[in-house]
Amino acid sequence: MNESKNKSRKWLLILQAFLLGMLAFLFCFNDVLYPLEGLYQDKVYQRSRGVNQSIKIIAIEEKSLEEYGPFGNWDRSIYADILDKLGDYPSVVGFDIFLFGEMNPEGDEILKEAAVQRDNVVFASHLDFDTVVETDENGKHVINQFYLNTVEKPITEEDVTYGFANVSPDSDGKVRRAIPVYTDKKTGNSYDGFSYTIYKKYCENKGIIPVVPNTDATGSQWIYYAGKPFDYEVIPLVDLLNDRIDPRVFTDCIVLVGAYANGLQDQFSVPNSSNQMFGVEINANILQAYLDKTFPLPVNRVAISIIIAVLIFALFLIFSKMNLKIGTPVFIVLEVLSVVAGILLFTKADIILPGVYFLIFIFLDYLFALIVKYISETVQKRKIASAFRKYVAPQVVDDIMKSGQYKITLGGENRDIAVLFVDIRGFTPLSESLEPEQVVEILNEYLNLTTNSIFKNSGTLDKFIGDATMAVFNAPFDLKDYEMQALRTAKDIVAGSKTLEKSCMERFGKKVAFGVGVNCGEAVVGNIGCDFRMDYTAIGDTVNTAARLESNAKPGQVLISETIYDRVKDKGVVAEPIGEIPLKGKSKGVFVYQLKEIDGEKVGEE
Repeated sequence: MNESKNKSRKWLLILQAFLLGMLAFLFCFNDVLYPLEGLYQDKVYQRSRGVNQSIKIIAIEEKSLEEYGPFGNWDRSIYADILDKLGDYPSVVGFDIFLFGEMNPEGDEILKEAAVQRDNVVFASHLDFDTVVETDENGKHVINQFYLNTVEKPITEEDVTYGFANVSPDSDGKVRRAIPVYTDKKTGNSYDGFSYTIYKKYCENKGIIPVVPNTDATGSQWIYYAGKPFDYEVIPLVDLLNDRIDPRVFTDCIVLVGAYANGLQDQFSVPNSSNQMFGVEINANILQAYLDKTFPLPVNRVAISIIIAVLIFALFLIFSKMNLKIGTPVFIVLEVLSVVAGILLFTKADIILPGVYFLIFIFLDYLFALIVKYISETVQKRKIASAFRKYVAPQVVDDIMKSGQYKITLGGENRDIAVLFVDIRGFTPLSESLEPEQVVEILNEYLNLTTNSIFKNSGTLDKFIGDATMAVFNAPFDLKDYEMQALRTAKDIVAGSKTLEKSCMERFGKKVAFGVGVNCGEAVVGNIGCDFRMDYTAIGDTVNTAARLESNAKPGQVLISETIYDRVKDKGVVAEPIGEIPLKGKSKGVFVYQLKEIDGEKVGEE
């Protein structure tokens, strides 16, 4: 029976672990918590690693706008002046500015000539996309949000290098990804991104082989931001043009020229800061990712979903076996390890883990395991409480339930206890002279008296043996001053017997009286029996002696052993020595006392 229940519990636990694992798989695979996951990765993984000092920004900021007027009215010869001031010192110069259409023919021509004369200049272009409905190879209609309509080029001269500077924020408005190369499926033409074009030009000038960035299924590379807004070195354009900057500071550097004023509408939300970042700074971060060869990518979604599901399944089973003291530290360590592992994999191995799913489902594992364990223990405690209410004083059970200190040893243990026996004197002839219903009525009143007296003094009702009652004190739970509680129970039984004796005489014309025996000492206490039938009881010489004392007690008399008297004689207990009497089954006699007074009250007298 127990084995069957254990198997059922085991399979139920496995089912719960499986369901939790499946839930983790579905959540992770479908990226249900995408907004939360994005926020987690932003706050935990995007850690500034220091900007590269060889990337410098020439900023079109407030002072430059004050000097040269509204940005949209600038003559493009200003940008030629920038190239002249920089000379041959920079390795590459990138203009992160859209210079489309004609402005001033003379100024436009000056810029073209200045750019063509150098092989280290890159301009920003723009890919103009439309959303169209197309038919795929299976004949199904699909929506293409990146249908290339036109390529807006800054300068039409063939010798000028350019790359598209489109920014594609995620659905929450943050720029986490960039497209290094876009291939038009319609024509097969490929277009390099602005930062990637600058990087390749830098490698060409340095004579090194450029790396190909890792990209996801959409062709995007994930940006590991090296710096936050305003971290890169910024030189105001007006300072350069007015010779307040020595151009030698740009030696072998990558120089980006771009907007750095709020009114120029080139700012974006980024994952590593609450402040917005200028587009030129985003390109600086992308460039540094190329130089550092840092291209983090999300781990395979199917594989990580399976791994998370298996871990959650196993951890639920593990947590279910742990108590609160062990489970809580393990839970905290696992949560910390998942965060640390995510950071290390992102920063050292370019792997993006869906960390929020680990954190949430490890927490749910721990929480659900606690809930299941709590429910299971509560049910078990209620069963124990329900069972022991029949044996132990209800207030004792209530106290135990409140404190949660269920320490019942299954099997047997040696405990020092007090044992009380009581039975009806002359019950056999009494039962022969009365109707069965009358006998049962008297017996029930007697048992009710003894049970209430035992429970009143926090004792444990061990068993009824015919017309005898056995009670133990200090088992199965610790009881303070249990020897005195046993003697108080004896006093209450004798006192109550007066009322029962009077009632029986009036109703049946029969007299009843009780004899009580009390002893204390060590005994074996526990659940004794077999798997399908057991009793909680006490056995040993201490119990046998208490039973022999009771059998020698006269009607209305309480006999106690010398052992218990020695323990309580200084606590207001008065006993009269009877002397040594032989007890059945014992080679030596036992010195016995008759209980006369306890707590200032007489015992067995009117």
